[in-house]
Amino acid sequence: MSTLRNKVALVGRTGIEPEVRNFENGRKFVRLTLATSESYRNKSGERVENTQWHTVVAWGKLAGIFESYVSKGQEIMVEGKLITRSYDDKNGDKKYFTEIEASDVLLLGKKN
Repeated sequence: MSTLRNKVALVGRTGIEPEVRNFENGRKFVRLTLATSESYRNKSGERVENTQWHTVVAWGKLAGIFESYVSKGQEIMVEGKLITRSYDDKNGDKKYFTEIEASDVLLLGKKN
């Protein structure tokens, strides 16, 4: 491997309607949440489901696709890269959060 890549692909259901922001320069931004789930049977034979929530962001034309075609509860596949940012809270403690910056989306389910 000559180069290492930051790439992620997730299939899940959207948790909220896409939140859209339009900037003065005409650039568009969207943020939404995506739930991914996996399940297994424990030693007692009970089905256990584990759901993870991810924040997805997109810019430009892709943000417009999210705005027009994606709704809450819809199944989608998102490809992109992981972005980790930080900020200092009111107490001066550093807080970190990770988002997926989408580069592509595939609509898998029907629009609600």
